Amino acid sequence: MTDNVSELLSRRACQVEAALREWLADQPDVPLRLGEAIRYSIEAGGKRVRPALALECCALCGGQDRDALPAAAAIECVHTFSLIHDDLPAMDDDDLRRGRPTNHKVFGEAAAILAGDALLTLAFELIVRHAQPSEKACRMALTLARATGRQGMIGGQVLDLLAEGRISGANDATAAAPAGIELVRRIHEQKTARLIAAACRLGGLAADAAEHELAALEAYGLKLGLAFQAVDDLLDVTGTSRALGKTAGKDAAAGKQTLPRIVGVEEAWRIAELQAADAADALAPFGGAAAPLRELARFVVERAS
Repeated sequence: MTDNVSELLSRRACQVEAALREWLADQPDVPLRLGEAIRYSIEAGGKRVRPALALECCALCGGQDRDALPAAAAIECVHTFSLIHDDLPAMDDDDLRRGRPTNHKVFGEAAAILAGDALLTLAFELIVRHAQPSEKACRMALTLARATGRQGMIGGQVLDLLAEGRISGANDATAAAPAGIELVRRIHEQKTARLIAAACRLGGLAADAAEHELAALEAYGLKLGLAFQAVDDLLDVTGTSRALGKTAGKDAAAGKQTLPRIVGVEEAWRIAELQAADAADALAPFGGAAAPLRELARFVVERAS
């Protein structure tokens, strides 16, 4: 099973990386240093799970790869933007990402911030330029905006920083979020799961999927994202920096609210397994055709990095 998923991710990564190289090269007025900072992070590798999901969900709903490639590339741009900004001293203050120095360690904080900003705007440019007709482009852009913004990934990062005490928010409604497992689940959902759910929905939109299909894909992505982040929390405890390609043990050192910290390692694994199983169950409307996506759900909880 793992070999099948690894081959799928490798194949999809090649497609997305080729498309990104082409679209990034087609911008002659970009300042050289900005272009270098963007490419440093976007070409740093990684599993490319999010764009693979967009492409696989499009194929599952009868679409062609070319229909979903702009959305897949856009999702990877947003994800990479989030990694660049998460690593900054004002946020997670990390020195290592995907096995090499973080963007701001190489290019400086100002260039890293602007490279992240540029990737975020490029994501929407790719969708608006390439998705047809315009109504579809609008639906795709709205999906991505909601998953990325104040109610999605960025909002989740704020909750994470509030929980660490990195943002003062005594008068902020979000500061009153319930402590413990409910807070962790909310952070996981907004910071990670909603973008993964958006990747699945974007693939369906690219294929002109029916509403019930979009709902099933989104439910799958949300549960998959929760499982993915639960395992990320666990690997920070059980993994090594070499295997992870980033600094292990950072969550505990920063006092983050994580699943293993709240419920313990054994229970956290059980929760991750249940969420992955729920993700697979959400694909019932697609029958056996969704087997690759079900295998991907298993891969998420069995991965070592």
